[in-house]
Amino acid sequence: MTDFTTRRTMMVDTQVRPSDVTKFPIIDAMLTVCREDFVPAMQREAAYMGENLDLGSGRVLLEPRTLAKMLDALAVTNDEMVLDIGCAMGYSAAVIAHMAEAVIAVEEDETMAAEAVEALAAAGADNVVVHVGPLSDGAPQHGPYDVVIIQGGVAEVPDTIKDQLKDGGRIAGLFMQGALGEVRIGYKRGTQISWRAAFNAGAPVLAGFERQVAFQL
Repeated sequence: MTDFTTRRTMMVDTQVRPSDVTKFPIIDAMLTVCREDFVPAMQREAAYMGENLDLGSGRVLLEPRTLAKMLDALAVTNDEMVLDIGCAMGYSAAVIAHMAEAVIAVEEDETMAAEAVEALAAAGADNVVVHVGPLSDGAPQHGPYDVVIIQGGVAEVPDTIKDQLKDGGRIAGLFMQGALGEVRIGYKRGTQISWRAAFNAGAPVLAGFERQVAFQL
């Protein structure tokens, strides 16, 4: 039988801590949440590898380092509501649930969304709501949000998502330029978001987050 507990500890000790992620809530969540329960059954053995896990159809489960560093930069607190876009089978939402007051997890793939609901219930993440719908639409009916985190690459963040962020809120996006990507943290002031670079990473660009081409007549 695979010792996933040992693998989980090794993931934190070799991928997360060496990446300068030291906040206790993040470390505790990543040591607690069983990552293998939030991936397809055939990929359980690969759940703790230090790279993105391919979920098919251009979707990935972000590598542990990337998620941990995004959460470290966002500094989520236990009185905040978080919009988790592209939750897939729910791992990111389960981790965030340990540090936020509530999480709205958006997933457009109905099969993955249903698996997320089941896995989150089994993990006792009762402060997570899974919302099924296009990722680029977010979940405005539950907002506005203190924090928004996008679980995949983006070329642009749609205004529909920016509008769901509270004044004073933070957003994390992995901006891709070709094969290279940079996680940026945005801070909303009024109607404007100012972005600052955080670290390098990579992931496929999510549907609805491609660069919009302006047509001219």
